[in-house]
Formats: sequence, structure tokens, C-alpha cells
Amino acid sequence: MKIVVSLKPIDAIILAAGASERLGEPKALVDIHGKSLIHILIEKLRKHNLRIIIVTRSELVFEMNKLGEKIVVNTEPENGRTGSIQCGIKELRSERCLIVPVDRPGFSNETIERLINSNKTSCPSKNGKGGHPVILSRNDCEEILSRNPSTPLRDIIKPIKIEVNDEYLHLNIDFPEDLEKLREITIEHNL
Repeated sequence: MKIVVSLKPIDAIILAAGASERLGEPKALVDIHGKSLIHILIEKLRKHNLRIIIVTRSELVFEMNKLGEKIVVNTEPENGRTGSIQCGIKELRSERCLIVPVDRPGFSNETIERLINSNKTSCPSKNGKGGHPVILSRNDCEEILSRNPSTPLRDIIKPIKIEVNDEYLHLNIDFPEDLEKLREITIEHNL
């Protein structure tokens, strides 16, 4: 008889505090066939019973509050993504957390399952290149909190890479053409 270890519930921190200068509009709020990108991510994460924390910038709070999730404002988003992660970690109810950048939506439900069933800091990988989201262990959450908010995450943690088959794992929504690609894939693959 195989014994399955049940890990405790996990919070998911959606990072949506970037300035979106290259895209020219807030990434979280871009329209993907009638839904905002952040709404699509929330729906995907809810399928896994994750408690959602959205870290955003002050000018997006009004729109983010409409989503019905826990909202945290990073008052200094210009300090970098680690500062936003720190804001989210401070609001955790769980020992571990899933870090989900709003501009990296190409992961599958299977990938989320594999990550939340890992008790170590891990990330999905495609062709040897790491991607997002990232699951953080309790120890790594504490280590991130102890660092300067401008320190890149890659200089703080060393996630275990879990090879996945997500064709669009490395899709990064930075430019208008990336957004068009996301709209195409959403129709073709029900991403």
C-alpha cells in the first residue's frame, strides 16, 4: 500500500506590481478575450484550492479590489520583484507559497500540481531552462525576508528544476506582440 503524504495548504502570491512600461498598460488588467490576465490566473489557481494574495502598486488597487482576493500594496515597487515577494510573504497563512508573476501565464494545471506537491523550493523547467511559478519552502521564505528588496531572487534561492511539458512555459508578456501571442494561444490551447 502506497502512503500519500498530504502537504499543508499553500498560499499563492500573484506579483502584479510592475510598471508595465514596455507593454504600455498594466499587465494584470490586459484583456484576453473578455477577461483580465489576472482573472485568468486566479481562476487557474482556484482550481487547486490555493489562497490568493495579490501584490500590486497603489494605482491599481481600485481595480484589484474588484477581484475579491487579498490585496497587498508594495509602496516601493521600483525596488524590484523581491520587494513584492517580501510584501506577499508577510501576509502568508501557509508555511510554503507559490510565487506567480502575472506576466508568466504559460504554465499548466499539471505543473501547479507538481509544484504544490513538492516540499522543497522548486520551479518548472523546459529544455533545461527554469520558469515560473516557483514554490518556496518555509526556509527560503525566511531567507527572502532577510534580504534587501532589490536583490534578485536568483541570487537568494536555488530551486530544484522539475522538467515539464508546458509548451509556453517561457512566454513572457512584456511587449504588445507577446500579448497578441497570448491571445492566439488562449484560443488554440485553452491556456
